[in-house]
Amino acid sequence: MAQRKYYRFQTKKKSAFKKLFFVLKSIFATIIVGLLLTIGVFAYYAKDLPNPQSVLNRPLAESTKIYDRTGKVLLYEVYQGKKRSIVSSAEISPYIKEAIVSIEDKDFYHHHGVDFRGMLRSAWVALKTGGHQLQGASTITQQFIRNSLLTPSRTISRKIKEIILALELERKYSKDQILTFYLNQISFGSNAYGIEAASETFFGKPAKEIDLAEAAILAALPKAPTRLSPYGNHPDLLRQRQEIILNKMYQQGYISKREEQEALQEKIVYQPQAQGIKAPHFVMYIKEILEQKYGKDMVEKGGLKVVTTLDWKLQEKAEEIVKKQAEKNEKAYNAKNAALVAIDPQTGEILSMVGSRDYFDIKNDGNVNVILSKRQPGSAFKPFAYAAAFEKGYTPNTLLFDVKTEFNPYCVYSAVQDKDRFGLKCYHPRDYDGKERGPVTMRQALAQSLNIPSVKTLYLAGVNSTIDLAQKMGITTLQNRKRFGLALVLGGAEVKPLDITSAFGVFATEGLRASPHGILKVEDRNGNILEDNEKAQSVRVLDKNICRMINSVLSDNAARAPMFGASSPLFLGKDIPAAAKTGTTQDYRDGWTIGYTPDLVTGVWTGNNDNTPMYRMAGVATAGPIWHDFMLYALKSRPILQFTPPQIPELDKPVLNGQVGGEIVKIDKVSGKRATNLTPPELIEKKLYKQAHCILYYLDKDNPLGSSPDNPAQDPQFKNWEEAVQSWAYDPQRGGWTKEEPPQEYDDIHTQANKPTITITSPQEGTTITKSYLTIKTEVAARYKIKEVDFFFDDQFIGSKITSPYEWNFTINNEKWLSGLHTIKAKAYDIYLNSAETAVKIDTQIKNPSEQIISPTIQLEQPLQDSPPFIIDLSIRGSLSSIKLYYSFREDLSNSYFISEMKTGSPFSNEENPGWEKINDSQYQFFWDANLSAGKYYLFALGQDKNQNIIRSNKVLITVLSH
Repeated sequence: MAQRKYYRFQTKKKSAFKKLFFVLKSIFATIIVGLLLTIGVFAYYAKDLPNPQSVLNRPLAESTKIYDRTGKVLLYEVYQGKKRSIVSSAEISPYIKEAIVSIEDKDFYHHHGVDFRGMLRSAWVALKTGGHQLQGASTITQQFIRNSLLTPSRTISRKIKEIILALELERKYSKDQILTFYLNQISFGSNAYGIEAASETFFGKPAKEIDLAEAAILAALPKAPTRLSPYGNHPDLLRQRQEIILNKMYQQGYISKREEQEALQEKIVYQPQAQGIKAPHFVMYIKEILEQKYGKDMVEKGGLKVVTTLDWKLQEKAEEIVKKQAEKNEKAYNAKNAALVAIDPQTGEILSMVGSRDYFDIKNDGNVNVILSKRQPGSAFKPFAYAAAFEKGYTPNTLLFDVKTEFNPYCVYSAVQDKDRFGLKCYHPRDYDGKERGPVTMRQALAQSLNIPSVKTLYLAGVNSTIDLAQKMGITTLQNRKRFGLALVLGGAEVKPLDITSAFGVFATEGLRASPHGILKVEDRNGNILEDNEKAQSVRVLDKNICRMINSVLSDNAARAPMFGASSPLFLGKDIPAAAKTGTTQDYRDGWTIGYTPDLVTGVWTGNNDNTPMYRMAGVATAGPIWHDFMLYALKSRPILQFTPPQIPELDKPVLNGQVGGEIVKIDKVSGKRATNLTPPELIEKKLYKQAHCILYYLDKDNPLGSSPDNPAQDPQFKNWEEAVQSWAYDPQRGGWTKEEPPQEYDDIHTQANKPTITITSPQEGTTITKSYLTIKTEVAARYKIKEVDFFFDDQFIGSKITSPYEWNFTINNEKWLSGLHTIKAKAYDIYLNSAETAVKIDTQIKNPSEQIISPTIQLEQPLQDSPPFIIDLSIRGSLSSIKLYYSFREDLSNSYFISEMKTGSPFSNEENPGWEKINDSQYQFFWDANLSAGKYYLFALGQDKNQNIIRSNKVLITVLSH
């Protein structure tokens, strides 16, 4: 029995040993298989993993930086959901490294990339809680691998890859290098990726300047960048995590207790949240251009350096002015928004762009850039029509009638309905103030922004010609020409503020167009220049003199004063000759002011982004103050440049020279009748007999310098224009004109029968003269009283008698006259300048010229000055008892006025002759302080000799300037 029990025990013992051996063998086999499987799995995943070296060899995505024109003011960084600047370990504050390690991976410097104990602990907690509680077990090295090479998905395969790459990375690189990689990679919130971007974003300084307290803040953010953001709603949570980090740093021996306490007491100052972008509308404009040129990926990841044309000082001032005036406009005119763009017209560089009152006001579409939007320009479009008209031959002096006019040929002028009987829309615009001014020049019409003459100007210029010119000057939105009619000149089409402001710059440059652009230079991350626009090219699109005409009109403050006042916002002061034009749409949805100097053009728009109408106002009221204040500020640092005056030709047609149309007739001044070929030229005046006709009566609109039309009514606009002009002119309550008809009779004073007769009685024809003294005698008969007889020797004037007997004593003392054949001529004039002349030939053989008898003469010299006071020099030859000075308005010396008399008797007395001075026996001077209005006058003298003969001097033209 005992032996059987022992056998059973031994059998059981052997069986248990076999079982244990089997279990141990199975465990060993399992371990071996597990190791083999692990190695196999790792090998499987490792074969397709990227080389950790590639993390460093490939460049990290780096943000594109956009600067102002100095290259120093950073406006914005463009990035793919992140902004990043790569820095070296030496450029990172030690506090940051220590704070990150203390909170993210306290054993960072002691493991080899993977914390296996931490992984097991994390797995155990997850098993105990059924997966409801997870603990982070990734090291800094693993986090860097996951963020740079792998996806953030929580899978076993991803975790295996992460471990393999972490171990490989630790084998090849130092801890400090790996920590630097990590700090350049991770997100800190607010789109800041990498420690440098985070330091700049939150504290406005580089990472190397971050202090302990700030480092703890930055180290707190990666855990929950949005929730813990300094700009978020939980500053208390951020503060709590900062305290935890500082305490861990103390516990881990990085800082002392005193440093911990001082850091906790430090007041943290964050950068304003909006600091991340300056000039936002302009920056977004530049970003779009860059993406079109280089592609979105290159802009967001390529680390470009973009130097723009923006002048940051001007931009800051522009934003300030726009915001301030827009607030006023909202209260006064219900105009909530405003926008401004300033351009250097010489280069096309955009110096300032404010797309709205507040970019961040999303509720009112503040992010919409109105400068790039389509808006109706109102009257701001008018200069293009006038420039096109000037190209055809019209001038600023061209006369148009500002009177109520119907422009639809199918509607009658007197119609009051908006549609004719066929249902066609009638078109009869009014001026802003509803007034009719009658005849105005194109200068007045454009300067005062008068609508009716401007519509006429567009018709004369041609809609297509005006569109052609506007497009050449930079307007890009007038593609469908069928949409546009005569309302185009009043802003009937949409334009972009950037386009129209740039187009005004063509006037400023006298016809040269430089396309607007906002980029000066683009460099890649390695400093290679991809784009350089610092020497932008310009092309001629308009004649210089046409531009000068427009500049002259738009800078003429006196011409615009009747509408805008002498001290409107368009006037920058007498020392700054700025040109400006306003615009207001008829429904008051848009208000404009666009103006320029030769080197700066600025456009301002006001209104509402949702197109809500403003209260009744004009562009000068809402946009004018913005333009005025900005221009004054901008021009402080610029030299004041002058516009070149235009050459405005004097044309044959009165209507082109600013004269009311009518018939020009040559009239004899004496009879008041039509002049004939016998009327003396000096008595002929061209007189305009004013008549009420529209401009189409006098010229062909397409060839204004050509001949007048034979049948003006062929022009479809003529009927309504003509009726409108005559209705206004001859209405006693409106124009109050009376019809002026020229005389039909011809000059009956200056006829052949009324001419005087004159005969030289001595010397006679063929007489030989042997003595130097000669008396010329004449006989004169006339119907009208003789005014004077002039004497000539070989066509040289030698004297004049105005009383009978009409004789002249003459001494031949010119060597050329002492011998040979010569001509003596006498010419008689009556009081109406009817004239007759006669001549005889004589032979002179004078052997003893010393024998002389001096005949009296008076010679006046042209005064040196061309404005009063005049100093008049007289040379007297012969004996005269007195000399009288006269002046006349007319060249024929009629209607003469006495100035002064000089007694020439001996001795000469200044008391008797005030104003006169004797130089010598033959020369005298008279000081004449002429108190005359501006104009031209003729000066002459009459002298009386001892025989009571009256002689006349030559006549001298003098000019009196306005003073």
